[in-house]
Amino acid sequence: MEDRRKYFGTDGIRGVAGIHPLDPVTLVLLGKAIAHVFLKQKGQHKILIGKDTRLSGYMIETALASGITSMGADVLLVGPLPTPGIAYLTKSMRADAGIMISASHNPYEDNGIKIFAADGKKLPDEEELEIESLLAPGKLDGLEAAPTNIGKATRIDDALGRYTVFLKENFPRNITLEGVRIGFDCANGAAYHLAPQTCTELGAEVVTRGASPSGRNINAGFGSLYPEVVRKLVLEQNLDIGIALDGDADRAIFVDEKGNVLDGDIVLAICATYMKEKGTLANNVVVATVMSNLGLEKTLEKHDIKVFRSQVGDRYVLGLMKEQGASLGGEQSGHTIFTDVSDTGDGTLTALKILEVMQATKKSLSELSADFIRFPQKLINIDVRHKPELSTLPEVTEKITNIEGELKDNGRILVRYSGTENKARVMVECIDDDLCEKYATQVADVIEKEIGTV
Repeated sequence: MEDRRKYFGTDGIRGVAGIHPLDPVTLVLLGKAIAHVFLKQKGQHKILIGKDTRLSGYMIETALASGITSMGADVLLVGPLPTPGIAYLTKSMRADAGIMISASHNPYEDNGIKIFAADGKKLPDEEELEIESLLAPGKLDGLEAAPTNIGKATRIDDALGRYTVFLKENFPRNITLEGVRIGFDCANGAAYHLAPQTCTELGAEVVTRGASPSGRNINAGFGSLYPEVVRKLVLEQNLDIGIALDGDADRAIFVDEKGNVLDGDIVLAICATYMKEKGTLANNVVVATVMSNLGLEKTLEKHDIKVFRSQVGDRYVLGLMKEQGASLGGEQSGHTIFTDVSDTGDGTLTALKILEVMQATKKSLSELSADFIRFPQKLINIDVRHKPELSTLPEVTEKITNIEGELKDNGRILVRYSGTENKARVMVECIDDDLCEKYATQVADVIEKEIGTV
């Protein structure tokens, strides 16, 4: 069965800026639809809009604001700010909804839209589907506000300062970053000023890369997809830690003082063991995704911490966290959620949490990650024509079943579709690199044969 959502993927709407559905006409209509969904209560309504540093953010922001104000709601424009900052400000400023304009780690030509409800949480599938349904021709005709009730747009000049204060308030007052030397790669994105400045104000010495956005250089050879940039910085300048953010700064990848790259799984392991020792790891559980390495489970088993797995996407991680009463969850890609502080992934907050552990334990990042057990992992992406239910592809399911029988308890295989692209993803974990490569290639070849684009 095909996914019912036409525009929304696992993390909002994404596409090429200026091309449907991110063309001006559709964006005005989308603004109207968002406003209509959130204008169900009486009173004056306001919707907050933020963006990363992409050039197309101006066009998208203006089109959305036009549609929203035409429905009678006001718009609060906060400018460039990380995605978690939009979630926080939506809630703290008591907006009816928040919109983040970003395509995360994608190149600058792409853009996207993430929507938050009044409580700062991403929308459930049902509300996304409701918004989609309103984009059909004629659905919103005649529902615009009367000329006397059209909304207005206001720029909020202190949004960055408000979020900086929030981050610093969630760093322990009895811990300082004085003497800590940090390398930041900000991907020329939304946190290019916020992240380095926050750590500097807490006492650290900060060296930056990817902190000069032009509108066209976001993620261009910098950021969490290119950890070698901050790795080189750490080794050349003898820094204590390197931190690479993505374009909208909702994820972080780390580099220890020896140049080892540490992904989100290791971050979860470090934070989980520290939080358990402090008594703040709720129910002694952690939520990861189906993509997280088996090593996370093996490492946390030694500390009597149980791992639950959700589907990919930080809103699904959050949903399972709520079900399990967890206070920590995240993804291998670097999204990490601390529900005692925020309900969305936050790269800068995660950086502060890791720095807290380092300072509180007086251990280097390499020492903190030393006991992590990682299984070899192979991931292959295949371009596909469409995304049928895997059970309807007999050759694919037969191949997966055969490999699972060979792996038994010594590994696992995962096949899923991307939520944002026309791709199938094959991931194999086992005790040997060559076997991972062999099994992943076998499944990828069968998928390519059945539904590939070649």
